Amino acid sequence: MAADAASTVYPPEQARNAEALEAGRVLFAGPCDFVAGATTADAIPPDSLPEVAFAGRSNVGKSSLLNALTGRTTLARVSNTPGRTRQLNFFSLGGKLMLVDLPGYGYAEAPKHEIARWSELMRLYLKGRASLRRTLLLVDARLGLKPIDDPLMAMLDQSAVSFQLVLTKTDKLSAKGLAQRLETLATALNGHVAAHPAIHATSAQAGTGIAELRAELATLATAA
Repeated sequence: MAADAASTVYPPEQARNAEALEAGRVLFAGPCDFVAGATTADAIPPDSLPEVAFAGRSNVGKSSLLNALTGRTTLARVSNTPGRTRQLNFFSLGGKLMLVDLPGYGYAEAPKHEIARWSELMRLYLKGRASLRRTLLLVDARLGLKPIDDPLMAMLDQSAVSFQLVLTKTDKLSAKGLAQRLETLATALNGHVAAHPAIHATSAQAGTGIAELRAELATLATAA
């Protein structure tokens, strides 16, 4: 096990082995194609592949992480404007895994009726998607979980939808600060029945933890 792999997954024993890291590299080196952008429930494409959804507060870094995972700069639009993603965007990763970029929640520079529309669409998707294997809940490493994250985690618990915490922007923290944040988050997950035990620490800018998260997601893809 590579030392850097263990240091970006908490607890360290949840880190994937070299074979899984290679599987993740191969999967994410393949094509990643835009499938659909859904603004209404009837526009959501039919189930066809295992799906992984990317969720989190506005401006948490979902688009940056998607781009880093796929090795592309324009797959998902990166913006400093909260609320830029206003639909459910579906991307097919080599015909083996569907990546779903969800609108951010919380503060957003958008009309209230628009925020309500995409929030309800996201709720319907997360509660009723049979092909959804896991929801990645992105958390800004500098801020940790906030009360606004609680309703989403509670809904995923109630719906038995597996979710996993992924820290973003970890390059903004010291090693000590990151270790403390990971311990705090692990404690906060106690009692959440749908929470995956592994927490991933990533930085899209520095590339930290990207290979390890690819390996984790590759385990959810269809067999070659």
